[in-house]
Amino acid sequence: MSLEGDIALLKRIPLFADLPDEQLRLVAFSSTKVDLQSGEKLFESGDPAASGYIVCTGAIELAADGDDAASATVCEPGSLVGELALFIDTQRPARARARGETQLMEIERKLIIRMLHEYPHLALRLRAKLSERLTATVSELAKVRKSLLEVKSSR
Repeated sequence: MSLEGDIALLKRIPLFADLPDEQLRLVAFSSTKVDLQSGEKLFESGDPAASGYIVCTGAIELAADGDDAASATVCEPGSLVGELALFIDTQRPARARARGETQLMEIERKLIIRMLHEYPHLALRLRAKLSERLTATVSELAKVRKSLLEVKSSR
């Protein structure tokens, strides 16, 4: 994929969608391409996580330990895998395998941290975006809690 194609792909990722082209070009240029064959491992549950991956082609199957393929989450082109690892030192919560031939764009945390230091306005944008998503997640969890309590009280 060309640099312009990589930038267009980054614009499809909600986390990066509102970033200026200059910063997207930096991310695209600094990323590394990873090619996997069908069934090949990207990472295991518990592995240290220092980067995120954008699925360019193919798909990545994410599954927790003990889960089978039927309960796995499939990340298709335009998906960001390992978003949290872009910001903090963490471990992979699931195993990841390629579904078919797959190409990924690996983005290292140190690049994102460097960008946040060099472009403080980006830090504010990303903080606002992550805050909105966290608020939405908490709202959805409250709905699930309410439903579970209703089921429990109807027994």
